[in-house]
Amino acid sequence: QVQLVESGGGLVQAGGSLRLSCAASGRTFSNYGMGWFRQAPGKEREFVAAISWSGLSTYYADSVKGRFTISRAAAKNTVYLQMNSLKPEDTAVYYCAAAQTLRVGVQDYGMNYWGKGTLVTVSS
Repeated sequence: QVQLVESGGGLVQAGGSLRLSCAASGRTFSNYGMGWFRQAPGKEREFVAAISWSGLSTYYADSVKGRFTISRAAAKNTVYLQMNSLKPEDTAVYYCAAAQTLRVGVQDYGMNYWGKGTLVTVSS
């Protein structure tokens, strides 16, 4: 019902910035919460950030607070993750996700749909 396509990943130096984009589509797409997760090699998938369908509420993992910003485009079904002051430990595959209802505090935040991921590599 919902298709998610990430873009914007790549290779950056420590201290640099990247902006990830997630385009959502589907005939029944409406009023979805959105989020970003990441998975580093040999690690479990972890929560990064989420935003409510209204855009009025945002949530962040402690590891990215003050460095990453999640936002929604007004004109398109697009969600962004602005990543600043990147560190080597931010290296991971980043996944966009969508939820009909955000389950704040739950491991996967109640996400129902997932993108295929985009690779972010931060060199030292």
